[in-house]
Amino acid sequence: MEPAEAVDTINAVFGRHPRTRALHAKGLWAEGTFTASPRARELSRAAHLQGDPVPARVRLSNAAGNPRTADARPDVRGLAVSFELPDGTRTDLVSQSVPRFFSETPEEFIAFLRASGSPLKLPPFLVKHPKALKALPANLKAMRAPVSYATLRYYGVHAFRWVDAAGGSHYVRCNWTPAAGDQRLGLRQIRGRSKDYLQQEFAERVAAGTVRFTLDVQLAGPGDDPDDPSVQWPAGRERIDAGTLEITRMTPDPEAQGGIVVFDPLHLTDGVEASRDPVLRFRPGAYSESASRRSN
Repeated sequence: MEPAEAVDTINAVFGRHPRTRALHAKGLWAEGTFTASPRARELSRAAHLQGDPVPARVRLSNAAGNPRTADARPDVRGLAVSFELPDGTRTDLVSQSVPRFFSETPEEFIAFLRASGSPLKLPPFLVKHPKALKALPANLKAMRAPVSYATLRYYGVHAFRWVDAAGGSHYVRCNWTPAAGDQRLGLRQIRGRSKDYLQQEFAERVAAGTVRFTLDVQLAGPGDDPDDPSVQWPAGRERIDAGTLEITRMTPDPEAQGGIVVFDPLHLTDGVEASRDPVLRFRPGAYSESASRRSN
C-alpha cells in the first residue's frame, strides 16, 4: 500500500477538511518539561533520558479526521510529545488511549477503517480478523468520554530499542499514566457538555495548576516480539517509572496561520532505535502525504 492510498481511504471515511490532519484533526497545544528518572538513564543514553529537565511540546487530540467532531463522542484520544534536546533537535513520542492495537500491517489497519464506516462491513471484518474482535471490548471501554484529556492513560503502540551508554539494549513500550487517574463521564454527565468541552476543561485545568503524566515503560522479556504491534507482552513483564511530563501552559496553535507540525514516531535520537514493525515504518510516509495535502 502507498501512503496516498491510505490517506485517500481516511479522507473517504471522515471527509476532506482543508488544512487539517487526515487523523487527529481536532486537538490542542501545550508545553512543559519532561524529567527522566535515574532508571531511564540506566537503560538509554538518549539525551532526553539523562535526568535534566527538557522542554516538551504537547498535542492532545481526538483521533477522528473531522475537526468539528463533538468531544463527547466515543473516540480514541492521542497524546503526542516532542522533546527538545540540548543540541536544538527534537525527538517524538506518540501514543493513543486504547490499550489494544490489533493490526499487524498498514493494510490491515486501513481495511479496518474502510469497514468501520459501514455497519454492514464491520461484522465480516471482525470475523476474519480475530485479533480485532478480541481487542474490541477493552478498546470500546477505553473510548468512553473522559472527564479530561488529563484523566486518560495513553499507550504506545510500537516497541523501540533503548541503547545504554555501554551499548547494551532493551526493547521497550512507552505509556503515559495520568497523575489525576483514569476518570470517565457517565451518560448523565455527558448531557449538556459543550462540543469542545475537552479543550475548555484542559485549558482551565492547566491555568489552575500543572498537569502531570508518568512515563510508564514496559521492558520486553525473552521471546517477546518487538516487531508486531498487535502482540501484547505478558502483563508480568518488568515496568519502570521512566520520568515525569509536566504540562504547565497552553500555547497558540502553531498551524493556525498555515504552518505544519508533524509528530513522527521515527523522529528518533541516539539511544532510541526503531523496531522492524511494518506499521511503524509506514507511518512517516503517511504523515508526509497528509502534511503535503495540508499545505496545498
